[in-house]
This record gives sequence, structure tokens and C-alpha cells, in this order.
Amino acid sequence: MVLAVLVIALVYISQIYADVLWYNQLGFVEVFVTENLSRIGLFAAAFLIMGISVYFSLRVAYRSRPIYAPDSAVQDNLNRYQTQLEPIRRLLMLGIPVVLAAFAGTAAASQWQPVLLFFNQEPFGEQDPEFGLDIAFYVFTLPFLTFLIGFLISVVIISAIAGVLTHYLYGGIRLEEKGLFTSKAARIHIAVLAALFLLLQGVNYWLDRYATLTGTGGRWDGALYTDVNAVIPTKAILAAAAIIVAVLFIVSAVIGRWRLPIIGTAMLIITAILAGGVYPWVIQRFQVVPSEFSREEPFIERNIDQTRAAYGLDEVEVNPYSPVEIPETGALNDDGETTANIRLLDPNLVSDAFSQLQQFRQYYQFPETLDVGRYEIDGEIEDTVIAVRELNTAGVPDGWINQHVLYTHGYGIVAAAGSTTEPDGRPSFIQSGIPSTGVLGDESNYEPRIYFGETSPLYSVVGAPEGANPIEIDRPQSEESDQQSRSTFQGSGGPDVGNIFNRLVYALKFQSTDLLLSDQVNSESQIFYDRDPVERVEKVAPYLTLDGNSYPAIVDGRVKWIIDGYTTTADYPYSTQQELQSATQDSLTAEGLATPLPAEQVNYIRNAVKATVDAYDGSVDLYAWDEEDPILRAWQNVYPSSLQPYSEMSADLMAHVRYPEDLFKVQRELLARYHVTETEPFYSNNEAWSVPDDPTLEADDVDVPQPPFYLSLQMPEQEGASFSLTTPFIPFVPEGQEARNILYGFLAADGDAGTDEDGVKADTYGTLRLLDSSGQDSAVGPGQAANLFNSDTEVSQELNLLRQGASEVISGNLLTLPIGGGVAYVQPVYVQSSGDSSFPVLRRVLVSFGEEVGFAPTLDEALDQVFGGDSGAVTGDSENVGETPDDPDAPLVESDPGEVPEGEPTEAPTEPATGGTDDPAADLRAALEDANTAIQDGQEALADGDFAAYGEAQDRLSDALARALDAEERQSGAAPAGE
Repeated sequence: MVLAVLVIALVYISQIYADVLWYNQLGFVEVFVTENLSRIGLFAAAFLIMGISVYFSLRVAYRSRPIYAPDSAVQDNLNRYQTQLEPIRRLLMLGIPVVLAAFAGTAAASQWQPVLLFFNQEPFGEQDPEFGLDIAFYVFTLPFLTFLIGFLISVVIISAIAGVLTHYLYGGIRLEEKGLFTSKAARIHIAVLAALFLLLQGVNYWLDRYATLTGTGGRWDGALYTDVNAVIPTKAILAAAAIIVAVLFIVSAVIGRWRLPIIGTAMLIITAILAGGVYPWVIQRFQVVPSEFSREEPFIERNIDQTRAAYGLDEVEVNPYSPVEIPETGALNDDGETTANIRLLDPNLVSDAFSQLQQFRQYYQFPETLDVGRYEIDGEIEDTVIAVRELNTAGVPDGWINQHVLYTHGYGIVAAAGSTTEPDGRPSFIQSGIPSTGVLGDESNYEPRIYFGETSPLYSVVGAPEGANPIEIDRPQSEESDQQSRSTFQGSGGPDVGNIFNRLVYALKFQSTDLLLSDQVNSESQIFYDRDPVERVEKVAPYLTLDGNSYPAIVDGRVKWIIDGYTTTADYPYSTQQELQSATQDSLTAEGLATPLPAEQVNYIRNAVKATVDAYDGSVDLYAWDEEDPILRAWQNVYPSSLQPYSEMSADLMAHVRYPEDLFKVQRELLARYHVTETEPFYSNNEAWSVPDDPTLEADDVDVPQPPFYLSLQMPEQEGASFSLTTPFIPFVPEGQEARNILYGFLAADGDAGTDEDGVKADTYGTLRLLDSSGQDSAVGPGQAANLFNSDTEVSQELNLLRQGASEVISGNLLTLPIGGGVAYVQPVYVQSSGDSSFPVLRRVLVSFGEEVGFAPTLDEALDQVFGGDSGAVTGDSENVGETPDDPDAPLVESDPGEVPEGEPTEAPTEPATGGTDDPAADLRAALEDANTAIQDGQEALADGDFAAYGEAQDRLSDALARALDAEERQSGAAPAGE
């Protein structure tokens, strides 16, 4: 037993020591020490309070037991119990308090955050509208007091139960023929505990008055008419009554009579039922319900104001917008910055293209969904789709050395232009290859090695003495080379395992004898673990709720993971509560391509921290982004050296932070209703909106909201384009009813923070701009735009052409753009062949404006089709006009992942094919009809087993497809669609 205890203690202590080494290496040891000392202190305090209270209650009851109790059958049974318990009585007298104290201490230790916030709180500088107290009282003080009173009540109740049972067991309380007998000692004991309970309950009633301001039981959150006029006054009455009854119990302990406290207790219970339940119900039913709006109006106004303030919606710039429905020639002349950056590369679809074209080795991989960023290229800011080539341990040969010593890191950033593709539909890479090269840099000016990422190994051992031969597999010497270059990690990235003690500690942690015995671990070795960027930030900033998406950027010559951190609370008075998980659900989280926030109830949120994790050495930097946030300031008091001011951020880093996606989802969910600031329409809900469901999902999929999209666009009334997070709104959709897919609003959050100066963020960053078109019932919404695309005859025919040859047509993200005085919808269309190594390539672009639809190989051509032959737009893919191949199966090369297919652009035909006429539209319809007939004939021939007829039908189908493609090309070059 001693040996087992020693082994358990060794393992436990080794884990603590390993954590100390990890935090110390990162420079955040104060976080580990502060949290654990707080937990230990709370555990010890709760342990002592509960343990001592229960022990003394047991001890007092035992010492005051009657020496000579009257004989009775009941007493005989109790005597037998006493006899059986006597040998272990002392053990129980100590053991029971210790066990109960351990449970109490564990529960109390989990409350370390509210306790630290209480003692380090900062004022909000804002007062609640009911009691006039600073908001800090509700966020910091009230949760602490509630916890403290609740804990003390539990101590009193448990002590009372322990004392009563002991009194009963030893005869201090017993049932007799004439009633319940209690000894004087038992009576005093019970009276004191009852008085303490009632005093604490009185304080609890008093605190309940303030808790009504964060209540969620009414139609609107916060204290409403019934709460203010019935609940709050009666809670004060109950608090006074509880204190009076507590005094009566003290008096009864002195005079030895129970009548007064029993009567007082009965009256308190009756008062609690009548005043706490019946009276508020009467007020609600007979005063509020018949005249609800007039009674609740001031409280609705409080809810609107406080909710908007708590979620950062109180400074939304709202502009009325009356979108035109009929496109005019040249209408996009003034939208050049927006149209030049319309993103055609869907980051949720092109991961396979990145993998096939840029993976090069089986031990590399790209994430399922890529990220959107922006970089300055040739003096212009351009949107990009970006990803990190990370290590894939599933592709690493088995063996401890391979898994943990040789293959330790990924390599390089891969980025593609967001607004264009290669003429054959592949991504147009601006940063690619091995070695990493491109407009974003090369190995001479940025560090491409990725030791810390979203799919890094569990742990890796790196480092070697100076002059030792490198052993880590670095990267292929080139894309085509079979030879591997090798490297050694330089710097400090993890705890030292160069000495035998540390090796033993981590061998125990990872249950690996190889780590302890391998000769590959040397005197300079370091161990890397907990390498996911979000996981690292969670450990060094446990008080933050982190955004579900970390994203990479090349910053000051390093690859940095950028993570947004939020401070939250559910205790902001009169603010509406949201569950973060449901508020951040959309089609991407439903498909597992993104992670929603945890299922946490909040009614206040701030993007308080921008965090970075260096992909090479894992170093973590926390920047206080919202320095006005009182919750963050309180945590800065707790951890004075953990956070840096954002003035320490470099200009390069500042240029790559963006408006956080999960915060935006929470805000748009609330803004759908809280864009209304007047109480009457808010009450009637007749101006409420909804976030539209994603129209690109299959019909049988569950309806889930469309995700927001990052775009560089210039909003009306905005001086220039900015990198923004955007979402549309449609009319409110009651449960079980069909949506009216009319555009009612469009929200854009300004995500440009860069100013080309270190430590200075743009004044416009975080501005929420809302276009309100709710008075225009004819504005096409996203769902209607998708229906226009699907129901357009020519679009449908061409999509059927693209589906030939076992190819799959994939709809990209549907982007909403307020341009040209109206609203345009842009959707890229990808085609993927059926081969194992195939990937989606961009083949067409769909555009709608009002009721007009364009469908062409490039965005430039599709816009021209919609806007009378000349949209006036400058698009990113304008140079591809006339070069995009029309064969939907080329160049989907069934190649080895290490090969890069070279797609050759095809030139548009200069003259009609044989059999063509001067009317390309008529030729296209005729060719499609012939193709449809040939398909039907071929299917019938197959059913009849007539393979000769089937071959002839396929020949006719090929001829018809060739004529259709030729006619479509001539039509797109001759005149815009609809003319």
C-alpha cells in the first residue's frame, strides 16, 4: 500500500512539475501559480469551514447526550446502534467531516474565477436603470456573494443534519407517547443552527432583489413590471421576516419554548408562498396581461438599450438602402474596389485542389476548410485564400523515432488569389512550392517551418548540440526530388528534456519508455506538446472564450496563428441571454468544417484579446485589444504580466487581425431583432429579421444559417473598400413557416485595423454598418437568387452539360454584394471529375442582379451579361476572358499528388463550327435538344442490350455537345444574356 501511494504521488507530482516546466518555458508561470494557489486556497478555506462546522456539530451533539435515557423499545434499538458504532465512533467523528469537507472544498475550488474577479474588480462606469448601482456590482460582486451565501447555507444545513442525527442516535431527541422530546442542549443546538440558516436566507432574499435584473423568466430578460412592483418589494419583506424569525429562534433557545419560532416559521412559509408566488401571479395576470405593452414599455426599453450596449450593438451605423432592380450599363463604374476583390475561390471547397497541387508528399496535409486573408501585392491589398502545409502523422512510417524524432514539422504557407483562378480553373497561387516561394516571401525572409499547428503530432523531441548532424526530416529538396533535406530546431520552443529527471517526468506523462531510453534524446533536446494554437492560448488564458477558428498569416517574417479571445458574462443587467453554441451554428459547423463556441449562456461579450502563436517556436503573445473592457481590466489585475497592450503590436500584425467570426455571428443573431430601437415595433415583432438559411445546401439537408463571409468591399456611404465580414438578413421566419426570401438588411463589420504604424489601429476598425432595405419588398434575397439560378433555362442546360462524363457540379458560396445601387449575388460553380485524385476547378460564375442572371466562364463576362454588355466593373479574372476551357473534364488530371498538372488554356473559336448559323442562341437550344435526345436513346439502347445503337447515340451526343459549347462561346462573345 505504501509503495502504491508513493507511485501515485510520484506520477501526480511529475504531472505538476511538467506543467510548471511548460508554463515557465512560455513565460506564463504566473497563470499556473495564480490559478492553482487560488484553487488550493479556496479548497482549504471551504474544507476547514465545512469540516470544522460538521465536526463541532457532531461533537456538541455527542457531548450533550443524556447520560440516563428512559427505557423504551426505540431506545433499545438505538442502544444497539450505539454499541455497534462505539468501536469506530472516533473514526466516524473525524471521517465524516473530512469526507464532507473534501466535497465542499472541491466544489468551492471550481469557483476560483468569480472569487478572483471580486477581489480585483474594475468599475464599468455605467449604472443599472433600477437600483442605480454600477454594473460591476452585478458582474463581479453579486456572483461572489451568491456563491458565498449559498456555500454557508449548505454548511449550516449539513451541520444541522449531522447534529440532529447524532442527537437522535444518543437520545437527545426522541419520540415519546406525549410527543417529541428534545433535551435543552439539543434545543439550543437546533435553535442556533436554525437562526443562522434564517439569517443567511434573509441575506439571500435581499440579494434576490438584485438578481431579478438578470432574470430570464419573462418575455424579455431583466426585471419587468411584475418583478419591480411585486417581486422586489416582497423579497425585501421576506428578508426582514426571515431575520425576525431568526431572532425568535434565539429567544426560544433561552426561554425553552418552541411556540414563537414555530409560529414565526409557519408565517414565513405562508408569506413566502403568498408574497413570493401568489401575489406576483395576481399582478401579472390581472394588471400586466390585459395591458401588457403599456405596463412593460419602460422595461422593454431598458432591455433594448442594455442588450445593445452589452453586445456592442449600440453604435451600429444604419443607412436606409433602396436597391434598384434593373441593371444599367456601366452601373459598376464606381465599385471598382469591390468588384476587383470579389472572391471566386471558395475556401470551403478548394482544399482538395491545394492538396493535389501543393501537398507533394504523403506526410503533408491541408485542412478541410482554408482561411481568407489579405496581403499587399504590387501596392494593392488583395484577398487571398491561405493555408499551412502541416505535418500528417498518418503518412509517417511507424516507429517511435519516425513519429516523434524524425518527422517533427510541416512546411510553408500556400496562398492563392481570391478573386481569380488560372484559365483552366485551378487556383492561381501567389505563394507555393517547395522551397516556399512567391510574392509573400521565401526562406530568405520568412521562416516556413511549422512545428505548432492545428494537426501537429502529440509530441516531438527536437534539438541537438552545436555541430551535430541534423536528423529532422525538413522538406524535400525540391518538388520533384526524392531526396530529403534535414534540419535541427533552433531556439526555445518547449521544456528541456536533456537531463534524466525531466526525461523521466515526460516518460511518465506520455507513458513512453522510448522517451526515457532512446539515444536520440540528447543533452540539448526539447519536447514540444500541446501544439494546437487554440489549446495553447486556452492554457495561458483560461479566463477567455476563444473563437472557433484560428488562422495563419505571415507576420514580420514568421508564420503566426492569430486567435480571437472573448470576455463574457451572463450577469449584465437587462441584457438578453444567448447560448453561444446555438448562436454560432451555421452550415459550416453543421458539416464539421468549423467549430462553434461552447454551450455557454452569456449576455455580454467583448473581443478583448488578440492572441498569436508562433508556428515555429510556439511562443504565445496576448494583446489587450479592448482596453476599455472592465472584465479584461480585472483579469489584468489578476495577471499583471500576462497581457501586453495592443500598442506593442507591429504594423504587420495589425494589418492581419480581422473582425472575429464568432462574435459577428452572435451579434447578427441579436441584431436581427435588436436593430429595432423603438419599443412599439419591437414589442409587436413586426420588424424582426432572420439570418437566411444557406441556399447552397442540398434540399434534404437540415436548414441552417448561411455563414458570414469575409470580403473586401466598399459599402454605400463608405469612403473606400475595407476587409469586412458580411451577412444578409431576410424577414423574420416564424417556426414551421416558409421563409420570405426578400433582402431586408445587409450588415458589414469593418475588419481593417492596419494603419502602417506600429501599435496604432484604425479608428474605423470594428464599425458595424447596416443597410436597411426593409421597406423594399421586391429586393431579391439569397434564397430567391439561388432559385433564379436553378430555374433559369440556359443555366440549367449548361449545368447539365457540365455534369456529363461523370463529373460533379459543386456550387460555391453565394456572396451578397451591395453594388451598382442594388444588390448583386455572385456564386462560383466548380466541376469535379470522378477520379480519386480529382479536385474541384472553377468552370463558371453565376451572377444575378434583380431578375437578371448571368452565367459565364469568368466573373467579368457574367457581369457584362447582366449589365447590358458592359458592367463597367474591373474584376480579378478579367484577363481570363476568352481563355477558360469549355471542356468540363479538362484539365482534371488523374495524377499523383506530387505532380502539378499543367493546364493549357484554349482559345475561343473564331468562327462558327460546321452547321452553325448567325443565331447562336438558336444553335445552342437545338444542340441541347439533340444532346437530350441522344442521352435518352442511349439509355434505351442500354436497357435493350443494343450496344451498337448505344455507340451511335454516344457519337450523336458528342457531336451535340461540341455544337452546344461552340454556340455558347459564340453567344457569350456576341451579346450579353437577355438581349
